[in-house]
Amino acid sequence: MSRMRQTPVISFRALILLALLATVPGVVCAEGNAGEIPENARLKEYGKGWECERGYLAINGGCDFIEVPAYAYLTNASYGNGWKCDRGYREVNGNCSAVNVPANAYATNLPNGNGWRCGRGNRELNDACVAVKVPVNAYSTNTSFGRGWKCVQGYREVNDACVAIQVPVNGYYSDSSSGLGWECERGFRAINESCAEVKVPPNGYLTDSSYGTGWKCDRGFRVVNKKCVALVVPENAYLHSSGAEWRCSRPYKKRNEQCVLP
Repeated sequence: MSRMRQTPVISFRALILLALLATVPGVVCAEGNAGEIPENARLKEYGKGWECERGYLAINGGCDFIEVPAYAYLTNASYGNGWKCDRGYREVNGNCSAVNVPANAYATNLPNGNGWRCGRGNRELNDACVAVKVPVNAYSTNTSFGRGWKCVQGYREVNDACVAIQVPVNGYYSDSSSGLGWECERGFRAINESCAEVKVPPNGYLTDSSYGTGWKCDRGFRVVNKKCVALVVPENAYLHSSGAEWRCSRPYKKRNEQCVLP
């Protein structure tokens, strides 16, 4: 009678030893980690693989020492050159050169730009900061685009000046940066710098749309020659959800404004 082959059993002590070896630097499990950890690297705290120690950058499967130039500091980014210039300096050919900040400006550490920005009330012009000329009835803004000023409410920009807005009867001031600076009240439409009353025909109602006639017909009516005419729904038909037309019920078909069997 043949003997049954027995499966090798790993002792509890051996399992503990394998777990301890997995935590030792330089010892890498085959699962998910190919090869040994390079010098100046460590296992990732989360996930698989390894990462370079602070001050080193992963290049060609190894960790190269980051040479930080003067007036710069290390970053934790895994991309780029591993360092950034201090405020008031900008990268030029691998070094940090002092930024020439013009009068009425301040230094920035933004990754792009010239390394400085003009202060409030000044605008950049030919690598300098010139004072913004704020016209009467306007105020200075702190934006990097536009003219550097805006007109106060009730005025609009015309040829670098702020001109008073003439609001017509049945109109009101608008805060919109475009348009006439005013809008008409409900029930009126802007026509030739004035607000004309919207004439709603019988069986119609006002709409809030800024285009079109300014009114629509009630349900069961449709527009004919600027009037609201009642719909005549034939037999075997129903009023459509739009309220301005009708449809034939199945299996009837429309023919000569009637619903007939096909």
